Amino acid sequence: MAIGRLETDLGTPLLIRTSRGATPTSAGRYLLDASSRVLADVDEIARELRRFGEGVVGSLTIAAVPVLMWHRLPPVLRRFATDAPGVDVRLVDPPPWTALDLLQQRRADLAVIVVSQPERFIERHRDTFSVIDWGDVPLVAVLPPDIDAPDPLPLDWFAGKRMVLPQRTAAVPSLPEAVDAALRTHGVVPERITTAATIQTCLPMIEAGMASAILPDPAFRSLERFDVTVRRLDPEPDPLRALVVVRRDGGSDPALARLLSQFGAPEVAPEAAAVVRH
Repeated sequence: MAIGRLETDLGTPLLIRTSRGATPTSAGRYLLDASSRVLADVDEIARELRRFGEGVVGSLTIAAVPVLMWHRLPPVLRRFATDAPGVDVRLVDPPPWTALDLLQQRRADLAVIVVSQPERFIERHRDTFSVIDWGDVPLVAVLPPDIDAPDPLPLDWFAGKRMVLPQRTAAVPSLPEAVDAALRTHGVVPERITTAATIQTCLPMIEAGMASAILPDPAFRSLERFDVTVRRLDPEPDPLRALVVVRRDGGSDPALARLLSQFGAPEVAPEAAAVVRH
């Protein structure tokens, strides 16, 4: 009955019917072959959709501040690539406030930032974001390469010196606020403080001997790639805090949930273990 209705709809016979049975016409044989291909495609589509549901295929965009991307994020991505090699990962490196904007605009799936007042940040954004505490990020002295400085470096070394800091925003208190607090607490007054756009644009100025800075250095290893002198500080400023941030409605994405499971305690260099708290 169903074949008969299909023949009527298509306007062509699909079967040759005799008293001995039915055999397919040329159109019928084509339909049989095409149906087999369609069913195979349906099976493949179903398998691929199940893989999406398992979080092992798809695409994710991570907005991470460079100081975390240089050292702390790669081990997470390495584990995730082993766990879900079918997920395409795209990285962008905006400052913290832009990372959060990208997250809100759904142009990023996850943000990895550093802040100076984590409790305040979490309270302020608790209705919008879910936050994972990813550990302390120490602050260190970053000096031009030709400066011979003790380690640790007294914080008052910066008195009367030229410093550079990235620009600040009230939306996300971060490095500038932490450095201001450390200098103010210990009565250190630099000659002047120049403002650069980001941490990464501070570094060429330091390499050129134009200024010095206090910058975050996760596990005391992130700044090794630059031509600068890095020293611990005495007294040590309060560290920044690394936060992994997602939209509150983002947890339903299986690939994102699988990625978030990789953010455990940050790796710490043995020589920094006594300094970096998890």
